[in-house]
Amino acid sequence: MISSSAASVWAPRLLSVLRIAAGLFLLEHGTQKFLNFPAYPPGAAAPAAMTMPWFAGTIELVCGALIALGLFTRPAAFLASGMTAVAYWTVHGPMGFFPILNRGELAALYCFVFLYICVAGPGPWSLDAALKRDGRLPAWA
Repeated sequence: MISSSAASVWAPRLLSVLRIAAGLFLLEHGTQKFLNFPAYPPGAAAPAAMTMPWFAGTIELVCGALIALGLFTRPAAFLASGMTAVAYWTVHGPMGFFPILNRGELAALYCFVFLYICVAGPGPWSLDAALKRDGRLPAWA
């Protein structure tokens, strides 16, 4: 069992680790759509401009990078949470309500992880935290 003093020391740090990992995973979706890295499966193609997948890829690329770096984390996480909620209800939801049956677990989990990060903040290992310490970033960011 972990002591409450150890938990209070490590909880903010693990929030930073969660933010970095989730941001990098989201960023990977965007790099695949726009940079073909990692490479698309055979037969798949990049999204056409100004389509829903194109907008999703733009959000994944920009917000994934911002979240991973911990820069403007709260607004980026809020936008990413909304995008993944839309992804769940427009792509997976029509195939059934339950995420295990409609293969929407990842979109649903991303939605709640990014919503949590939006509320909890970026954690101490972030550019937001460094800029706030220097007085260069407003409190809402």
